[in-house]
Amino acid sequence: MKKMLNKALTAAAIFGVLAGCASEEDTIIMAPVPQVESEFTPTSVWSTSVGDGVDHYFSKLSPEFAYGKVFVASRDGVVKALSPESGETLWEAELEQDVPARLSGGISAAYDKLYIGSENGEVIALDQDTGELIWRVRVQGEVLAAPATDDNLVIVHTSEGFLLALDQVTGEQKWAIGTEVPNLTLRGNSAPVAVSGGIFWGTANGRLAAAVVQHGQLIWQQPIGTPKGATEIDRIVDVDASPVVIGGTLYIVGYNGQLTAIELRSGQPAWKRSYSSATDLASDGSRLFVVTDKDHLVAVDARSGTELWKNKQLEHRLVTAPKVIDNYLVVGDSEGYLYWIERATGEFVAQQEVDSSGFAVPPVQLDDGYVVVTRDGDVKKLTLSQ
Repeated sequence: MKKMLNKALTAAAIFGVLAGCASEEDTIIMAPVPQVESEFTPTSVWSTSVGDGVDHYFSKLSPEFAYGKVFVASRDGVVKALSPESGETLWEAELEQDVPARLSGGISAAYDKLYIGSENGEVIALDQDTGELIWRVRVQGEVLAAPATDDNLVIVHTSEGFLLALDQVTGEQKWAIGTEVPNLTLRGNSAPVAVSGGIFWGTANGRLAAAVVQHGQLIWQQPIGTPKGATEIDRIVDVDASPVVIGGTLYIVGYNGQLTAIELRSGQPAWKRSYSSATDLASDGSRLFVVTDKDHLVAVDARSGTELWKNKQLEHRLVTAPKVIDNYLVVGDSEGYLYWIERATGEFVAQQEVDSSGFAVPPVQLDDGYVVVTRDGDVKKLTLSQ
């Protein structure tokens, strides 16, 4: 039976195990909350909630802003469409049946539908306008990452190493690609990205894979990390980050691997740099922003791979993926703080304490503000006041 580690405990559980069989020097210590003199104070516009949130579980249920609505979901199966202006609930769906819903992968919006995956091995499609259930199908493995959509297909990456394409109207499976899954992996999967008729995703065996969307034909695989070391923990090389595409170049990072730029046309690396991460990247077009496995924040020049700055002040604070919001780089942490960072320098410009339950996902940009969802299910819209 496949053994998996909870990705949320990468900084705590894995190193805690190592500390138990090594020396006290290996004990991981969370950095204190940085002292930041905030240049601005975010203003709350509205606040609501969605179920019980994701609590301490791994579920990465990012809110989605599409079709003029804010869509949010909780692990226990509550899905809501909210007015971005007032926070009013426009519709609510309850997806829990005879067993807990365990929603974990999503939300993705396309084809006038919402697509959400679950730890129960389900993919669910809802009507975005009414919340009506369109279809609900079983797949092989947990769906921990948001689905991709292209060519009238919904493409999901499962914990069993399968990339599956489902018909967006019926949920019928159209094709499947299997990749090797090692005995021990981090808990998480790379969300696939569709670009120009191709689909790209990271695998648990340390590779970036590419396939043709229409037929599910595997084109190439590029190694991002190579297993090294004597123990299975040392040899973990998951590529759990979602690829980022800028122009004709794709960027990907792996755990115990490398940050790699790959030319889409040839599938060959343009450059590689030694960064280890299991968290999604962010970009402002010219820079890549990385949260390393030690929760260091790093900015890298997208063309050359040159490191521009590094901020170590959030070490082991279990930081979310980075997000570019209102021209700043933003991350949240496990104690419920949001940090606003100057993209050019890596310096903190503001700090916001939101909710002690912490964050599993970063904010989402709206037309006139941003939305945050805390681990306990609080949903807030805020704006920046300079």
